[in-house]
Amino acid sequence: MNISFEDMDSSAENNSIVHLAAPILPDKSDISNMTIIRTSNGSIIEDQMFLNTVAAQTLSGIFVWSALLMTCHQIYTHLRSYTVPNEQRYIIRILFIVPVYAFDSWLSLLFISNDQYYVYFDSVRDCYEAFVIYNFLSLSFEYLGGESAIMSEIRGKPIQSSCLYGTCCLVGMSYSIGFLRFCKQATLQFCVVKPIMAVITIILQAFGKYHDGDFNVNGGYLYITIIYNFSVSLALYALFLFFFATSDLLRPFEPVLKFLTIKSVIFLSFWQGMVLAILERCGVIPNALFIDGQEVGAGTVAAGWQNFIICIEMFFAAIALRYAFTCTVYQEKKNEVPENIPPMQSISSGLKETINPGDMVQDAIHNFSPAYQQYTQQSTQEVVQPNQNGKLSTGNKGSRKSDKIMLITSDDEF
Repeated sequence: MNISFEDMDSSAENNSIVHLAAPILPDKSDISNMTIIRTSNGSIIEDQMFLNTVAAQTLSGIFVWSALLMTCHQIYTHLRSYTVPNEQRYIIRILFIVPVYAFDSWLSLLFISNDQYYVYFDSVRDCYEAFVIYNFLSLSFEYLGGESAIMSEIRGKPIQSSCLYGTCCLVGMSYSIGFLRFCKQATLQFCVVKPIMAVITIILQAFGKYHDGDFNVNGGYLYITIIYNFSVSLALYALFLFFFATSDLLRPFEPVLKFLTIKSVIFLSFWQGMVLAILERCGVIPNALFIDGQEVGAGTVAAGWQNFIICIEMFFAAIALRYAFTCTVYQEKKNEVPENIPPMQSISSGLKETINPGDMVQDAIHNFSPAYQQYTQQSTQEVVQPNQNGKLSTGNKGSRKSDKIMLITSDDEF
């Protein structure tokens, strides 16, 4: 199908490329189901874009649903062997990053031409990544027995200088409870900043002030990117510091694969999206004006490629997470304990506990409270108490307690 433009040369009748000093867009009534692209040299062409083809949607869908099936089965096995809730709660939350990222990106790709719906879908995905960073750090705390157990091992030890881990500026300092507080606060701030930035993005998008890859000072993309980049870098820097301080203690839990997988999914996806947005801005990636007859804004094609690539990447992320957070050790513990709860009731109660964010809220209050300097929390432990027959009983919800142990004075800061 050819496009009719004013002042079009007759030689352009058999092709869809139009070279104009000031491109004139066709009337919307003439471009139903058409894709109009502006190339790097300013030409406007009618062309089929790969991202909105059935092939792209089918290929991405195969990877997405494969990743979903793989991860959902892994989540099910953890819920079926929910023997260490304090650890598995965080593991399941981390595993949910694959369904959230994959399905969200696939929906964004399917609705790429629908009034930039991808911005709303991507906001949900971005908020969850902040939640994952917090849960990964909290899982590491649980592995080591809580703040008090960690401090008993590292408190007072000098911080070794390392440019790789960013501790070269901490020479002469030693580990204190303030160090652990900084690590928690740095991850929790991202859980606050990211949702706020997502809401601001949606508002700016509604008023036409936000476009991916648009670094204009009058738009919102530049400022949101700067704030987000600083916030996520601070959160990941805190993970680096914690891993550097406790690498020997965490070695039995094989943290390297876990850390690299989480870091790759979150940090690399952010830079991947930024690079794609810049490439579209520079003209390397064509800028779409209309997709399937629907007018789209700047950055839509870059965001589409980002979503398509994430759909593929989540399949490999699901494989990596399957090996990083294996359920074998929990299945072995389950076999040692007789099962008194029906399987489906056990799974539903475990899932309900997992999706409850109350522990994160309490942790935020604890870490940002001025009273933090007076105590630190110990990992929640099962307190075994005798029953009426004098025998030891376990599994009682009322038997759990969280201890607060005095460790430092008010001037012991990082």
